[in-house]
Amino acid sequence: MSGVKVICFACSAEHNFPERVSYREECDKCGADLHVCKTCEFYDPASYNECREPSADPVKDKERANYCDYYRPNSELKGGEDKRSAQLAAAEALFKKK
Repeated sequence: MSGVKVICFACSAEHNFPERVSYREECDKCGADLHVCKTCEFYDPASYNECREPSADPVKDKERANYCDYYRPNSELKGGEDKRSAQLAAAEALFKKK
């Protein structure tokens, strides 16, 4: 299927759209907004303003719908909390005392 795939940052549900993700799209499963920083390929918590796109305006709430013109859905997102938990577990295992 061609089109745009978006993974919800809150529940990891997959959504497919024919052309683009509207500013008002919501997750059918949990109701979270989908056109948000956390579902964008430019989202990076380690970057300035948590965005790798230097021309984008700062967005305060990364989990709420916004009107960023640089938004590009990240179809590889695995859910923010799951990824964070996995990274914390890996760090703890690395520094675990034997």
